[in-house]
Amino acid sequence: MANNKSLFLGLMVGGAVSAAVTLLSTPASGRDLRMQMKDRSIEWKDVLLNLKQDGLRLKKQIKETSQEGAVLIKELTQDMKQSVSDWKATVEPHQESIHQYLEQIELSLKDLEDKVKKH
Repeated sequence: MANNKSLFLGLMVGGAVSAAVTLLSTPASGRDLRMQMKDRSIEWKDVLLNLKQDGLRLKKQIKETSQEGAVLIKELTQDMKQSVSDWKATVEPHQESIHQYLEQIELSLKDLEDKVKKH
């Protein structure tokens, strides 16, 4: 919020300084100068209004994106937990046979090593 106030204050001070410099350095007549100042003030009001609207849109978009991200992370976490649970349920009944198979492989490798050492 402080940045918005600082930006607004900077724009206002910059506008005032540029108006003063324009008044002091212009070779135009009073009527022309007043018209130019009026046109410039309208332009600055439009610029400030556009900046404000863009800032509000950005704020809304960031809020929506963060809410969507939180929901997606929650869903992803639930999906991962379910996947791990399903994997455990699938592997658990076969765990003993997998363990026996790995032991057989280990024994076969030892036998192979012994045969290689003998030859």
